[in-house]
Amino acid sequence: MTVPGRRTSDDLAALYLMHYKSLVRLAALLLDETAACEDVVQEAYVRLAASTKLARLRDPDASLAYLRSTVLNLARSSLRRRLVAARHAPILHQRDRIDDSVVQIVDRTAIVRAMRTLPRRMREAVALRYYADLTEAQAAEVMGVSVGAVKSATSRGLQRLAEQLKVTP
Repeated sequence: MTVPGRRTSDDLAALYLMHYKSLVRLAALLLDETAACEDVVQEAYVRLAASTKLARLRDPDASLAYLRSTVLNLARSSLRRRLVAARHAPILHQRDRIDDSVVQIVDRTAIVRAMRTLPRRMREAVALRYYADLTEAQAAEVMGVSVGAVKSATSRGLQRLAEQLKVTP
């Protein structure tokens, strides 16, 4: 039995069917992922259903305004969380960016040519680490040097390769 002036779960279902897509499009203006937009809208409906406001929102237009406001606030919160996460994400070391750039180069002949210009120790360190896929400790053992020497030679070698191949980190 429906109490006059109070909304029911049927009213909420009707509201959902009428406005879900438009609310997802609204969220899409702020968020870039469809799943995130759908999550925000779903959360807005859950909050409306769980709140005492549902009973007070007799007018469908007032309910829609509440949902729009909630969607916008949830989207803003999502963006703020992403911004904070991006600020605190580990920053790649210069060496790591150079590694990625060098690996992505398709022209193998240019790499081989550039490798041949490196001093022997740098060439060996780079070849053992990135072509033979050895760890720093394994490369140090093969080269008969310390792990620190391998790290240094690899870093300098990658930097020279990036300069020669005009790779921007």
